[in-house]
Amino acid sequence: MTQAKVTKDMTIQEVIKSFPEVLEVLLEYGVGCAGCSLSEFESVEQGAELHGIDLNEFLEDLNYVVDEYYS
Repeated sequence: MTQAKVTKDMTIQEVIKSFPEVLEVLLEYGVGCAGCSLSEFESVEQGAELHGIDLNEFLEDLNYVVDEYYS
């Protein structure tokens, strides 16, 4: 069985649809585009870059929440 996981290539919208529990983490990082139309096209990696966020730390925090709910 494959572990549920957020990857850098997923769009913000895909992440929210797959793992709605991470919305709070996105907002804590200032990724308020979670509800805007760009979230359909913007990847996690692009969002991190545009918001000046360390990608690895961002993914760790997102996946921590995913692990709590889906492990």
